Amino acid sequence: MNSEETKQSVLYFLELAQKEGISIKRAARFLCVELRNCLRWKKSLVDKRKINNSRPKPNQLTAEEVLQITETVCSDRFKDDNPHQIVAKLADEGIYLASESSFYRILRMNGLLKHRGNSKPKNHKKPDELVAVGPNQVWSWDITYLKTTLNGAFFYLYMFVDIWSRKIMAWEIHLSESKDEAARMFEMACVVNDVQKGFLSLHSDNGGPMKSVNMLSMMQKLGVTPSYSRPHVSDDNPYSESLFKTLKYLPGYPGKFSTIEEAKAWVEEFVNWYNNIHKHSAIKFVTPAERHLKMDTAILEKRKKVYEEARKKKPIRWSKNIRNWDPIKEVILNPSLKKEKLTKVA
Repeated sequence: MNSEETKQSVLYFLELAQKEGISIKRAARFLCVELRNCLRWKKSLVDKRKINNSRPKPNQLTAEEVLQITETVCSDRFKDDNPHQIVAKLADEGIYLASESSFYRILRMNGLLKHRGNSKPKNHKKPDELVAVGPNQVWSWDITYLKTTLNGAFFYLYMFVDIWSRKIMAWEIHLSESKDEAARMFEMACVVNDVQKGFLSLHSDNGGPMKSVNMLSMMQKLGVTPSYSRPHVSDDNPYSESLFKTLKYLPGYPGKFSTIEEAKAWVEEFVNWYNNIHKHSAIKFVTPAERHLKMDTAILEKRKKVYEEARKKKPIRWSKNIRNWDPIKEVILNPSLKKEKLTKVA
């Protein structure tokens, strides 16, 4: 409790407790603060709020009511419930203490809003890093919405991308998110791209089709290692997110589609452009198809020679080394914290 506002709130409730005849030690204990700290705050803080100089509001909770609510939410019976659940259960027993908002306000004030039970709060650790040094080693996939001309209706675009080459390995559009279609599509993508059993890792978020029994069974059948993002952390799946952003912000993107056939035709053109024409900045401006076929090494070596010859002809124009055209040897998905720091320093 470091903010002045929080300290003033604690002192205010302690003052109310004293007026109600409640021991200040007991009140401080229930507010989870040290009494000596409160006395120190009282000397150092000047409470300028008008409420201290006016009569208590008629609808204001008394200190006794605040303590009763605190005792209730911290009891063994209710320690794992949120205020909405607590209020409903008490109402079933004919008991009303305060509104849900009052419960939340008191919990927030006492630092009890996040976790009150004996069990440890959920801790979703960052997914293990995945390293790709060649094609068909780490794929990422996701589903995005494509708006239609009918309000509230969407088409669903499924896409698998190889993070090493950035090549779109498979895509389909459906009328809904389907576990069966996702598993079937992934199996077909592995067959078409000659994915070797035991070499591929597949990363995705925590959506239904991604963690369905169908998909998990298919990955086990194909010898594919699953990997998942943390809940509500889009940064854990950056390659798919970046791909969808490129798609939807590309000049010429219609924004809405009238029919699923129209959507398929547009995405087919996009995939052809992205894989075969688009010079991707993250892979030294070669196309994903060229890198997937490991043609990038020869292309970049040729560029390097062009720059070296240019420097020989007019060295005065080159104060430093030529542009780095060395191919990227590895791509890391969700690098460890140590590697992230080293990258930033470099």
